[in-house]
Amino acid sequence: MEVKLWRHKYKDSVDAFVEEAFIRRELSDNFCYYNPKYDSIEGAWKWAQDTLAQHAHDKRNPSYSEEIMIAAETKDDLWNAAQRQLVRSGKLHGFLRMYWAKKVLEWHESGPSAALKLALYLNDRYALDGSDPNGFVGVMWSICGVHDQGWAERPVFGKIRCMTYKGCLGKFSVPTFVARYPK
Repeated sequence: MEVKLWRHKYKDSVDAFVEEAFIRRELSDNFCYYNPKYDSIEGAWKWAQDTLAQHAHDKRNPSYSEEIMIAAETKDDLWNAAQRQLVRSGKLHGFLRMYWAKKVLEWHESGPSAALKLALYLNDRYALDGSDPNGFVGVMWSICGVHDQGWAERPVFGKIRCMTYKGCLGKFSVPTFVARYPK
């Protein structure tokens, strides 16, 4: 593989590329091929199903209707910019898709099943990889903990990994990204 020839010089970049292009892709293909419920909470690991059920009725604060989320009119400028990027370009970086889908879980007034349904609908409708194993698993990882482990329990998420705006600020320039996708 050509990219491996550059590992001595760009180890982290080559390793990240191989992880995304081959390992994660194969995990996604296998998950969707061997799991007939790859697009529902019933397709998640038991620990994730249990924790989502236990927190299904937790108060969402804030909570947004599907219409508000689809229109990118939440109070979260990063999420709104991500939604606009998805609609306009058909693409979300994997890290940003995780944040985007986790916020749908956090805000959806009807709980995790409805959040998963909306996130998959939006991903399938707008993303270039919609209806693709990578798209399904990206959303399932975010909302249902697929290919992840349980974390410290917290409201709404239960043991599903949480992502925060503050965490994103430490990863990339949120203001620069938000400025690229104005209303």
